[in-house]
Amino acid sequence: MKNKWIAAVLNFFFMGLGYLYNGKRTVLGILLTIGALLLTYLEQFYTFADGNTLQGHDGSAFALMAGAVFIVNTGLAMDGYQEAQSINNSK
Repeated sequence: MKNKWIAAVLNFFFMGLGYLYNGKRTVLGILLTIGALLLTYLEQFYTFADGNTLQGHDGSAFALMAGAVFIVNTGLAMDGYQEAQSINNSK
C-alpha cells in the first residue's frame, strides 16, 4: 500500500522521487531526479561563476523559471498522487 500524499510531496519537492517511491516508472524517476540536480548545479554555476553576486541581475528570468518549475512540479505531484492511488486500487 502506497501513501499517495508521500508520493505527491516527494514529486513536488524532488522531481521524480515520487515515482521511485511508487516503484513504477523508476527510469523516469531517476532521469527526472538527475536532470533536476544537474540543471540546478548548472544554473548556480552560471549565476555565480567568477565571483558574481545577485546584485545587478534582472529578477524577471528567475521569476519566470520559478513559475515554470512550480507548474511542472504541481503536475508531477498530481501524477504521483494518481499513480499511488491506482496502485492501491489494483491491490
